[in-house]
Amino acid sequence: MRSSLHGALVTLRPATAADIAVLADIRATPEVRRWWRGGPDLPAEIAEDLADPGTHTYVVLHQGLVVGAIQWSAEEEPDYRHASIDIFLGPEVHGRGLGTDAVRTLARHLFTEHGHHRVVIDPAAGNTAAIRSYTKAGFRPVGIMRRYERGPDGSWHDNLLMDLLADDLPGPGGPAS
Repeated sequence: MRSSLHGALVTLRPATAADIAVLADIRATPEVRRWWRGGPDLPAEIAEDLADPGTHTYVVLHQGLVVGAIQWSAEEEPDYRHASIDIFLGPEVHGRGLGTDAVRTLARHLFTEHGHHRVVIDPAAGNTAAIRSYTKAGFRPVGIMRRYERGPDGSWHDNLLMDLLADDLPGPGGPAS
């Protein structure tokens, strides 16, 4: 079983079926659903994510409460090997540095425990708060992926590809330490 990861502000604990209801409630908030979308059965979608062996999902805990989720997956082809991260947090904790801490904590784990040299994240190009958070965690913009994601209205939207190399990670274990 995967163990919990500890950041400066958050703890990341492997998600379980017992977390589905609270994660569905967070995903259903307009501020989160705007970027994560989802169908009419969010609990089933979250359960499907938890059952996917290629996706590793953690709940984000702050002061003992589940405030969101962060997940990662990996491209294992040796010549292209890297990990990717996705995260959502409840709107009541936005702007408090929890997302930055969660992303940095998971990235450090992927570098030190899984041997990745590169981690990517791809927020919607219009999600300026997320982009600011990922930049604070050390991610750098790579470029715009044009018409990358279909929106709820059926139109295509751009996303920003960002990456973080193990040598660029700020804080303990990175070049800034």
